[in-house]
Amino acid sequence: MTSHPFKNIAIGVAFSPNLKANLHEAARLSLLFNAKLSLIHVGEESEEKRNRVEKCLLTFKNQSLDYSIDFKSGTPVDVILTHIDNKNIDLIILGALQQENILTYYLGSIARKITRAAACSILLLIKPSVERQVCQHIVVNGLKDDHTPETVQMAFFVANALQTQRLTIVEEIKESELSIKVDDDASLRKANLQREKIRRQEDARVDRILDQIPENYKSDISIEKQPIFGTRGYSIGHFAQISRADLLVMNAPGKMNFWDRLFPHDIEYILTELPTDVLIIR
Repeated sequence: MTSHPFKNIAIGVAFSPNLKANLHEAARLSLLFNAKLSLIHVGEESEEKRNRVEKCLLTFKNQSLDYSIDFKSGTPVDVILTHIDNKNIDLIILGALQQENILTYYLGSIARKITRAAACSILLLIKPSVERQVCQHIVVNGLKDDHTPETVQMAFFVANALQTQRLTIVEEIKESELSIKVDDDASLRKANLQREKIRRQEDARVDRILDQIPENYKSDISIEKQPIFGTRGYSIGHFAQISRADLLVMNAPGKMNFWDRLFPHDIEYILTELPTDVLIIR
């Protein structure tokens, strides 16, 4: 596992009521990850805007925060995506609505569009805070996918940086993997046996991923495994919500077409109604 996966962090700066909270969150993460912070505002530069940002970051400047501020004209999505490429950004932080209405879902919010297209990891914040709130519980997807081992590793990196005490790996299992149709007591028993067999197989697969995590990243964290049968994306989002997770870590979505946007699947369920802050690993 790389010990420094996030070297360059960026945040889109909007002069909204959440300005101070968003900047404080980004600055804290940059210090915890030992990363450079790049701030990008889509709009004209002014002394008043720059002074407002500098005032918000004053406390962190005294802690040797390494940061820069850029002002660019253009459409928000294009400017931020270009900024990510030009600055070699590893993680972009975005403010997001916890629940999008149907119009926003079809038209696509700025955060959603960037999430689909960004070439880096994305942190979606729904509850930024000026004062640090302890991240007590992280939920990470453990689904069977080529990218899952890296995502789980990154979850442990973040958990250690944030001094999180509990991490749950959720193994989402599609109901279609059950081949037995339940129509009587005998078939119900067979289906339950099959479920248990699949759970054991999934646990063994996750254990192999955990074996690759350095011991010092696991020693101070309570690690749990939770197999769930259901719809991918929806199931883990629901679990993160009912378990009151502070952060949900997910694989990045693949390339999506028009029909994917009309009929949500996997991470699209998460983006439609964010259960908590969400870190998407790419």
